[in-house]
Amino acid sequence: MTDSCKKIFFSDLDGTLLTSDKRISEKTKKALDDFVSGGNHFAICTGRGLDNVLDVSKSLGVDYPGTFLICYNGALIYDCDKKEVIFRCGVPLEMIPGIFKMAAEHGIHAHTYTTDSLVTPDEGEEMLFYNRVIRRPLIVTDDIVSKLPEDPCKVIAIELHDLEKLERFRLAIMAKYGDRVTTCYSNPNYLEIFMKEAGKGSAVVRLSRYLNIPIENTIAAGDEQNDISMIEEAGLGIAMINAGDIVKKSADVITVYDNNNDGLAEFIK
Repeated sequence: MTDSCKKIFFSDLDGTLLTSDKRISEKTKKALDDFVSGGNHFAICTGRGLDNVLDVSKSLGVDYPGTFLICYNGALIYDCDKKEVIFRCGVPLEMIPGIFKMAAEHGIHAHTYTTDSLVTPDEGEEMLFYNRVIRRPLIVTDDIVSKLPEDPCKVIAIELHDLEKLERFRLAIMAKYGDRVTTCYSNPNYLEIFMKEAGKGSAVVRLSRYLNIPIENTIAAGDEQNDISMIEEAGLGIAMINAGDIVKKSADVITVYDNNNDGLAEFIK
């Protein structure tokens, strides 16, 4: 198959490819197996970090040849065949103290990432809630920058109870840093902060060019606000039936079934 005939399927994980108990169903897995065996590419496109997504792709059995991992909402793209990062865009270290200071002033939990750990000044309720799924070592410190070997790919802010407080923090971040960063929600409680050059939509374009595959041969599926940019950029943008209205409005099609009932299977076929 020539590159111009190949397709790329970009899929979010939580609420999209995965069921509520973090599995991939047998029917959806079979459809994905057939898609990739036909010479096409698969790309996990998520807000999670690379170390976690490598573990997840292997445990799910979707670490196919020709697979790519798009992590931190498009701030990092990893070629699984070559075992190398082909794109990375970090939040400059000089911005990190200001972001965390604003989070503290707003009473919002925030953390960032090294290659294999989470770095935070606070290991309270929000950190425990987040890490129940991610399961990564914690570095707890008030001097965040001292524990970061390079610009981190993103910062995440979490509020489990007062979503209006989280939105006030988002607006404050955009007022100060909006010329350089993007903010979006990966679910109602999680606010993602990353550079404008990143984003899942930008990753769709970058990977298509890297593989010399026309953008009309791309498919992207998601369920949350941080998926909107890739849904809009892809040749076929799919919103899950369990997605919010704002996500559905951005899509070309909406699945008939949700993520717990093989909503993606017919589109992967």
